[in-house]
Amino acid sequence: MDLIITALELGLTSSITVLALFISYSMLNVCDLSTDGCFTLGAVVGAMIALSGHPYLSIPASMLAGSISGFITGLLQTKCGINSLLSGIVVNTGLYSINIAILGNKSLINLNNVNTVFSKMKTLLNGTVLESQYKLILVIAILSLLVFLISNLLKTRLGLAIRATGNNLDMVKSSSINPVFTTISGLCISNSLTALSGCLLAQMNKSANVNMGAGMVTVALASLLIGNVIFNKSRKTTLRIIGAVLGSFIFRLVYTIALRFKVPAFMLNLISSIIVILSLSIPFFINKRKNSNLKKKRKEQC
Repeated sequence: MDLIITALELGLTSSITVLALFISYSMLNVCDLSTDGCFTLGAVVGAMIALSGHPYLSIPASMLAGSISGFITGLLQTKCGINSLLSGIVVNTGLYSINIAILGNKSLINLNNVNTVFSKMKTLLNGTVLESQYKLILVIAILSLLVFLISNLLKTRLGLAIRATGNNLDMVKSSSINPVFTTISGLCISNSLTALSGCLLAQMNKSANVNMGAGMVTVALASLLIGNVIFNKSRKTTLRIIGAVLGSFIFRLVYTIALRFKVPAFMLNLISSIIVILSLSIPFFINKRKNSNLKKKRKEQC
């Protein structure tokens, strides 16, 4: 049970980043490689504001910082003619220096004696049967709200325009929709969610460091692909969003089990790569087998 709860806490917190990639990668069809730096940006901004005595303010502040990062990434892609992959790398590189500057030329900050949104939730649940699960309850509450908001956002005019931009850019241009606006808007929303995830994880772990976002894009992409495998035939956006959340939990569960079996920490990146490979290749081989079976049936009928 402790194993599952740990995986739930980490998985659901990380799933907010997965939802960010769901918007940028699945809906907008943009591979945003600034995720690692943006995740850390949200963590350090949230940590510094919580350190100043404003834990509740840390959430909107980190999201604002993330949206600014997304705005710059989108601006480089749409107005400066820089390739989407390269613009993400450039922003990610620049954010490393910015994150150290925010931390006051430090690489690590400790929040052990600082009030956070989680400590506030623990105080709120003090004396109840749910007191021991205060972290999980807060994350579930925030995540449920985000799933509801994202599901409804993608049904609005802006959401449909973002999805159309990812599906067919030429059609969007001919339909008098501004692809520059939709791309930048989608990346702002996506990066604000990534920063929120970093903010929550930093306050959950009571610390923030400049390397905590390293490899986050791989983790989020693997989780997203696992979710796609779960609901690979569904066209309903809400189910695909729930699949992304479940994928994040499954990924973290595998991680946690690996650590329980005393797998060296340096091997975890290899495990992430293997999960990504399996998530991509398994649906390919399943479809290939189905197509071969269909061809055999057609030959037999002939």
